[in-house]
Amino acid sequence: MQDQKDKLREDSINLAIEISDICDEIKGCSVFTNQLVRCSSSIGANIHEAKYAQSRADFISKLEIALKESSETEYWLELIFRKNKISEEKYKDLKSRNGSIRRRLISSVTTAKANN
Repeated sequence: MQDQKDKLREDSINLAIEISDICDEIKGCSVFTNQLVRCSSSIGANIHEAKYAQSRADFISKLEIALKESSETEYWLELIFRKNKISEEKYKDLKSRNGSIRRRLISSVTTAKANN
């Protein structure tokens, strides 16, 4: 179980780094790119905080925040893509990786709630 949590955290960090690197190269959309960097990096930050939750409810809350940030990440990715700032291939890759993280978060929240 711990390996899966570590993998989820590592995948979220890698996604945030890649998104940050891409956003560093995008010109003329700082409002959008700043939002994208914030929400994509918040996914992993909340997963990391959940590791040190004070209670089961706090743990679930942190994962649910990470889930919301993942949803927001998808929104900003689509916006950047529609503005033709990233290729369709890169958009689909990032969207897929973010979707994988989101599905694992949903599973973790569902399990945590069932074991509550």
